[in-house]
Amino acid sequence: MSTNHMNGLIDGYSLEVGTKSMAALTAAAPRIPPASTIFIPYLPGESDEARLAAARTVRELGFEPMPHIAVRHLHSLAELDAFVERAVAEAGVERFFLIAGDLSVPKGPFAESLAVIETGVFERSCVKVVGVGGHPEAHSVMSMADRWDVLERKCQHIGDRGMTPLIVTQFAFDAGIVLAWLKELRGRGIGHEVRVGVPGPAGIAVLARYAAMCGVGAAASMLAKYGISIGKLLGTAGPEHFVEQLATGLTEEDGTVHLHFFPFGGVEKTVGWIERHGGIADHAR
Repeated sequence: MSTNHMNGLIDGYSLEVGTKSMAALTAAAPRIPPASTIFIPYLPGESDEARLAAARTVRELGFEPMPHIAVRHLHSLAELDAFVERAVAEAGVERFFLIAGDLSVPKGPFAESLAVIETGVFERSCVKVVGVGGHPEAHSVMSMADRWDVLERKCQHIGDRGMTPLIVTQFAFDAGIVLAWLKELRGRGIGHEVRVGVPGPAGIAVLARYAAMCGVGAAASMLAKYGISIGKLLGTAGPEHFVEQLATGLTEEDGTVHLHFFPFGGVEKTVGWIERHGGIADHAR
């Protein structure tokens, strides 16, 4: 695999940075390309005020904030309206990422992301991009057929409302599964940009724990495909094996694909890995 091939995949990457890691993002900001998209995850127990403050920090650093909205945690349409309006007004947010949330019973009127899209709140606030989840691996609730149906309907509704759909996957360990999913995605006529979730370098035990929590295949064979020896749970592992396999397997027919990094080992370690493997130089600010 050529270095340029890998560089091309890493270029245009995005990062997921929680509210408590804004100081780390600020420290690493000169090394991150301007206007990069920074996802701000929804974590239970954190307030909207904390997420809005994080969005303001991301904007002040010269990046594009993309807050998560966990639809099953919303108590009302008024709460949704208020959060979106404030995010747009206070942090110039133009993109949001929708997730269902980890509740089996919604707190309010929204059981799925499509119901939030259909409220019209995003186009009323001149939002440009709405992100939705893609699921190359098994889903805890939906069958594969249901997953494709839901994804197609979400993308259709977002586009019909004058916005751009963005598909973001949870991180995976098996590049072959992701590549096969991409082939089927494009074969179904869904041509929107995809961001493939990738864990930044972190302790091997940490990666295995996150994998189990997120429902990612974490068996010994899956970890081995990621380049991790299951017999060695000490030490740190990076995503180079996965990214190399992904870059090698991608073709022009797979369309626009970028990487979305989950910096489980810290923002600084992830940015350092990107610099070493993506050839990204320091960026003056």
